[in-house]
Amino acid sequence: MPFRRPLLIAIVLSLSACASMRDAPEPDQYGDQDPMLSEYDVPHALVSEAFLSASTPDDNIDSPASWRAPDGTTWVFATAKVGGQLVIYDGDTGATLRRFGSEGDGPGQFRRPNGVAVHGDLLFVVERDNRRVQVLSLPALTTLTSFGREQLTQPYGLWVRELAPGDLEVIVTDAYMAGKRPNGWDIAPPLPELDHRMQRYRVTLSAGGASARHVAAFGDVSAAGAIRIPESIQGDVAHDRLLISEEDTMVGTAVREYDLAGSYRGRTIGLGTFKAQAEGIALWQCADGSGYWITTDQFLDRSVFHLYDRVTLEHLGAFAGNTVANTDGVWLNQSATTRFPNGVFYAVHDDQGVGAFDWRDIAKALNLRADCTSR
Repeated sequence: MPFRRPLLIAIVLSLSACASMRDAPEPDQYGDQDPMLSEYDVPHALVSEAFLSASTPDDNIDSPASWRAPDGTTWVFATAKVGGQLVIYDGDTGATLRRFGSEGDGPGQFRRPNGVAVHGDLLFVVERDNRRVQVLSLPALTTLTSFGREQLTQPYGLWVRELAPGDLEVIVTDAYMAGKRPNGWDIAPPLPELDHRMQRYRVTLSAGGASARHVAAFGDVSAAGAIRIPESIQGDVAHDRLLISEEDTMVGTAVREYDLAGSYRGRTIGLGTFKAQAEGIALWQCADGSGYWITTDQFLDRSVFHLYDRVTLEHLGAFAGNTVANTDGVWLNQSATTRFPNGVFYAVHDDQGVGAFDWRDIAKALNLRADCTSR
């Protein structure tokens, strides 16, 4: 269906155009309402972090993604929402390698970067306040293209998949809102206006460049299937499945299941299991279709990560680290690195850094498979 931007949202945005959005809170930030794991009885295993990166609270770190460099090292890119930069860590040690970018709206510049993803030798960065997705080549971090300004209002998360060689699909979540309550909480648009919570794009690669075009928007408008506050999204082509975090605690935070075409499948996962807020999602997958979903419950003192069977979506258990807390984005690197031969799970820690969990430790703690050859 054609893109329709709600009139109320357009009015709200136009009235506030003279004020910068860069210090505006996220739609899911509810002040003093953040729950503590210590106050809830949530069964979980303890898995110690393999490392924690340096703490840089002024960055307001949001989401990580990893890439294997030509020399065999692993880079972890994390978005720094304040200052408009990417922080690049060593994926085996957590050491800060360098920073990239500056605040602005040009190539290689960012305003409130949020979701990030790596596909092949491409880095995709969602910018909330530039209302776009920027595509950069690796390792040079040269901007190839950007897209989304005509459709996106307040984008956050994304998922990238290959349709054919040189032909990618990118789905971006858009958390446009309809104003604020007196207590500062955002007002989600009415159900009929949630039909474009997700925007779908086609990115075509060419020699030394890329181009993008908008394909369609989608979003369920039923009370059960609508996404009031979106951010994290992850897909599974083998099972025709999209999992999208519903962060609105007022209706019950959980993860909703859509198909790849964008239709709600009638199933919501973790409703009642998530006690804080559903956030980052990752997929551990094997070629035979088996695997595990990893989802995030964003407690302020220590994040809990719930695991579900890839096929049945049965809850298999949960774990938490000693320190990692208040997690927004996560990223699973299933490939071997020098330190992590069975892969590694990266999770943002309290807006100020990234923690790493060895997949072998997670698998042992929850009695899961350590690799795709084991049973």
